Amino acid sequence: MKIDLTDTTASKINKALVQGRRAVGTPAVGMVLTLVIVTDEENAYDALRAASDASREHPSRTLVVIKRVSRSPRDRTQSRLDAEVRVGADAGTGETVILRLYGEVVNHAQSVVLPLLLPDAPVVVWWPVNSPIDPANDPLGALAQRRVTDTYSAEQPIEELTGRAETYTPGDTDLSWTRITPWRSMLAAALDQVSCEVTSVEVEGEEFNPSCELLAMWLADRLDVPVRRSQSSGPGLTAVRMETDCGPIILGRSDGSLATLSIQGQPDRAVALKRRETAELIAEELRRLDPDDTYASALKFGVDRLADPSNGKAAAPAEASGPAPASASASGDSSDAKPAAKKAPAKKAATK
Repeated sequence: MKIDLTDTTASKINKALVQGRRAVGTPAVGMVLTLVIVTDEENAYDALRAASDASREHPSRTLVVIKRVSRSPRDRTQSRLDAEVRVGADAGTGETVILRLYGEVVNHAQSVVLPLLLPDAPVVVWWPVNSPIDPANDPLGALAQRRVTDTYSAEQPIEELTGRAETYTPGDTDLSWTRITPWRSMLAAALDQVSCEVTSVEVEGEEFNPSCELLAMWLADRLDVPVRRSQSSGPGLTAVRMETDCGPIILGRSDGSLATLSIQGQPDRAVALKRRETAELIAEELRRLDPDDTYASALKFGVDRLADPSNGKAAAPAEASGPAPASASASGDSSDAKPAAKKAPAKKAATK
């Protein structure tokens, strides 16, 4: 069911949601969070489709905020809010409200969104494109427990990582980080199979892909060894080569789908490492709403330090603690996987 509202208010939108639920017999209590998508008209369709697919796993109220450009000074002084309310089959497993803001109300989007949030439910804000450099201090970001950006969509993604590190606030995350979850899990599992010390690492991937830098920073931060970033024609990440005192460990993926894991003294193994769609990435991020300390630590390692040949040795000394297992957290989230401490004695304490 779709309800179109022109020159409306938040109060009328809430009434339309109630009317739509009654018409299709859908209760609101099944929704677990509010997902706010801040985008433009060009990217709204793709973002909404991804959110709709993710809602099968996380039923939610999705608010799409589209800030329309006013073409004349007169239009900029006139405020207007148009809305499209979708309930039932047209909104996946939750509710969807598309908000189009015109004029002065563009600068006060939070006043429109606030009355539409589900009561006593977490709020996640996602910027598919044009994300603010400091999401936590953005008026809409301040409403959320979790703030999702995507440096891959930025005009200068590598420089964007530096800005993210400077303004990081617990609750911030990046889909470029989410993309490397399978890689981190696979590398941690590979190191669990050997009793060797890693001496150096090379991360290979296409140019201007922030996921490659994030993976390199994670490895340098966790293993405390030099990590070199090299370029390839892609797609995305293509290989990670870890030199150890027992021989090389190589995880290579040339086609963006199937990877090969090579460990000295063991037969090569084919592993599924497919590049994932945006809907899968968003669904993964919605599974956890607590701060991601592993992402924060990798991000703050710094892109500039990757250019230093001794970047691993420049890390802070490790705490005097025993080996930490290279496994996911107790919650079972594989994104927390990390190389084991026994492979690099000087590594930091691997707490999450």
